Amino acid sequence: QVQLEESGGGLVQPGGSLRLSCVARRAIFSVYAPLDMGWYRQAPGKERELVASISSGGTTNYADSVKGRFTISRNNSQKKVYLQMNSLKPEDTALYYCNTVPVNNWSWGRGTQVTVSS
Repeated sequence: QVQLEESGGGLVQPGGSLRLSCVARRAIFSVYAPLDMGWYRQAPGKERELVASISSGGTTNYADSVKGRFTISRNNSQKKVYLQMNSLKPEDTALYYCNTVPVNNWSWGRGTQVTVSS
């Protein structure tokens, strides 16, 4: 069973930066590499939303709310996906998760909390 493990969250002031990481533990390379991966987030009282995705070939897409501020990347050999977040805003505060795009049968990880506050 693949286990998704997110890390890198924390408390940061508005305008600050964070880099999130996600590893797909026990994923087989030949299965992981062709998958599109994404970062999702869920703020209190709101539904989980996809904020960034990256295809197996490296094509990226972003939600309008993060475009120009967030950058998604991946390392297939390490089965990792990253999210570089710059110019953070209070509205970016949420629990951040990674998963496939679209979501398949991989269970959600615990996520990593990002809090943007002065």
